[in-house]
Amino acid sequence: MGLFSGLFGNSTNENKEEEAFPWIELTELDQLEQIKEKSKTKTQLIFKHSTSCGISRMVIRSFKDSFDLPIEDADVYYLDLLRYREVSNEVGYKFQVMHQSPQLLIIKNGNAVANASHGSINDMNISEFI
Repeated sequence: MGLFSGLFGNSTNENKEEEAFPWIELTELDQLEQIKEKSKTKTQLIFKHSTSCGISRMVIRSFKDSFDLPIEDADVYYLDLLRYREVSNEVGYKFQVMHQSPQLLIIKNGNAVANASHGSINDMNISEFI
């Protein structure tokens, strides 16, 4: 079991890692309207994460390690889709994106201008949407 927790992380380590990254926790439905409005002046990113999925943990770790945008260029939201399933469902409706996990949405001018899931997240050139 120690080998697998080392490879895939565990919730205690994951929570510590989340604190070090400039996430904005997405927990409320009304935040989605705020994200839509804020996207008119600043790019908004939503990272949908499944805390029970090993692939999701690997992707989020890689995303954080390679993220190199200045914090003033984009707000980065973290959505624990298991804890906040209603919010996760509404993300799909509001931004017209089919649910995937893990998934990264790039919101600009009130719309999802790009999204990716699984390993494709780390292949995205986010800076082209800033």
